[in-house]
Amino acid sequence: MKIVVPQWMQPMYDAHHFAPAVIDGEHLRCSGMIGMLPDMSVPEDPRAQFTQAFSNLRGLLAEAGLTFADVVDITSYHVGLQQHVQVFGEVKDEFVAAPYPAWTAVGVTELAMPGALVEIQIIARIP
Repeated sequence: MKIVVPQWMQPMYDAHHFAPAVIDGEHLRCSGMIGMLPDMSVPEDPRAQFTQAFSNLRGLLAEAGLTFADVVDITSYHVGLQQHVQVFGEVKDEFVAAPYPAWTAVGVTELAMPGALVEIQIIARIP
């Protein structure tokens, strides 16, 4: 197993002892990604927060030489799923193109970061 830790996530790796992603054989398995800004805050606007989460994932994929075209599975955990699923889907489609990966959306009561509305976990195939 090889860990993938973008430079901006190193403090979280050091403090909380989790890898943002691991390469496990032919797959990159990403921990849940929140729409966190560089100052470790999350935008209040749902669309901005979802866009930031996908941007963060794009950067994490790039660290491993991958893109969203390599993603085979998305699991998203939502605070207020029914309230935000339409906007989330619109943002997802700005980053993820056909052929679309598998996607499971799960409603939850809270996430680890206060104010976070979504946490996105992905699995990508390494070509």
